[in-house]
Amino acid sequence: MIVTSPTLNQQIEKWFYSRLSSFQAISRPFITLSYAQSWDGSITTRSGEPLSFSGEESTQLTHQLRSLHDGILVGIGTVLSDDPQLTVRKWPGSNPQPIVLDSRLRTPHAAKICHHPDKRCWILTVRPNSKSFGEQVDVLSVDTAGVDQQQVPLEVAMGLLKERGIKSLMVEGGATVITAFLKARLADAMVLTVAPRIVGGYKAVGDLQAGGCDDQLSIHPLHCAPAGSDLIVWGDFQYDGPGR
Repeated sequence: MIVTSPTLNQQIEKWFYSRLSSFQAISRPFITLSYAQSWDGSITTRSGEPLSFSGEESTQLTHQLRSLHDGILVGIGTVLSDDPQLTVRKWPGSNPQPIVLDSRLRTPHAAKICHHPDKRCWILTVRPNSKSFGEQVDVLSVDTAGVDQQQVPLEVAMGLLKERGIKSLMVEGGATVITAFLKARLADAMVLTVAPRIVGGYKAVGDLQAGGCDDQLSIHPLHCAPAGSDLIVWGDFQYDGPGR
């Protein structure tokens, strides 16, 4: 009998469902960070400027991951710079619920995410709905009682998403959003595409030690496999120190 090794896509799918089935938090979704970077950790040449790293195989994997999650979230910076569709086009499967973190309601009416082929975009904000987005968008005002009124409180927002049926959430960026989820200790796992390029540009993760926090963050168990010329690294976040 010839025993073949599982493909990368099969490995990722098996790992994801295993992590999802063992997830114990009831107040928020299971959250996966997923993005692409160069070997030196850059995601773009400068903040707000789009730069594509993923090859064909890793792009297919990204679309597979989208199909596995109930929702997909990006920040307003990604919407303004990249104008993403956040749909599943290169893998069989359903589109996840598109969600934008937009505290000041700057999402353009013409943004692709506001004209999704089969879902109404959800915009998480701290402002009342002062704009008319039409029938394609739901503006969700997040309760800011007792917290910074300038930013969407992530824990409260994640609870709202869970109430609306989002059990798993894929966070694609950008850097401000990725850093915020890590600082809030809300990210459970990561799937990272590393492209064989040196850019010397803007990094995906900002200062996690701000405010006197010296907790360490590790990924265990760690998995890796090639996808064309790219390297895919994935694993579970482990938060050291109090509060997890």
